[in-house]
Order: sequence, then C-alpha cells, then structure tokens
Amino acid sequence: MAKARTAPACGCPVAAFQKMISGKYKLRIVWDLKDGPRRYGEIRSGLLRGMAGSAEIAPRVLSRELKALAESGLIDRKDFGVVPPKVEYRLTRKGRTFVPVVAAIKDWGARHLAEANAPAMVAAEWRAPL
Repeated sequence: MAKARTAPACGCPVAAFQKMISGKYKLRIVWDLKDGPRRYGEIRSGLLRGMAGSAEIAPRVLSRELKALAESGLIDRKDFGVVPPKVEYRLTRKGRTFVPVVAAIKDWGARHLAEANAPAMVAAEWRAPL
C-alpha cells in the first residue's frame, strides 16, 4: 500500500502568509505597534479610533489576536510580573520587517478606496432631494 503524500507546511507562501495575518485586527495591531511598545489598553483604544458607531472589541477577541501574533513571531509579549498586571507588546525583528508590507496595503487603500467610494457618493447625489 502506498503512503499518502502530505503537503509541506509552507507549500504556498501566499497561503502561509494569509493564515498568519488572518483576523479582524492583526494588521491594525502590527501597524499600531510600529511606533513602539504598547500595553493592552493602549492597543485596544488604538483599534477603536476611527471606528464608526459604538464599536467594542471583546477582550477575548483581542487577547486571541495578540496571542496568535506572538505565536507567529511578529510580536513579543513582556509580562512584568507585578500586581496589578503589567504586560507590554512590541514588534519583533520579524514583525518590523512586516511594517512596510502593511504600509503598502495602507497606501493602496488610500489610493483605491477613494475611487471605490466615488460612485456611491455620485449615486447618493442623484437620490438627494433638490
């Protein structure tokens, strides 16, 4: 009987990259940490900036995203072992090499999202009463 072949763990770099950064907040967390270490509350408030409405980030979700980023080697978690708890997050060397990628995504979004929103704004003008 022939052995089943298993695909290598990182057979496709795009798929591996997508898995590493998938999640609602990971790119924004990395972008927020580019300026230096942040504590949990600072990261949370940074993610809430610019969000419409009364959006809240569940602590469990944010903790899960931070843990996944630490496991992927993009961020480092430093626990100071004091009461009350003090934990700091910072980009690792690998994480700092990822910042230009996030910057390119940000620049692409700034260029192309304005174009994508333009037809919606024109359509709204047509529906607006005179």
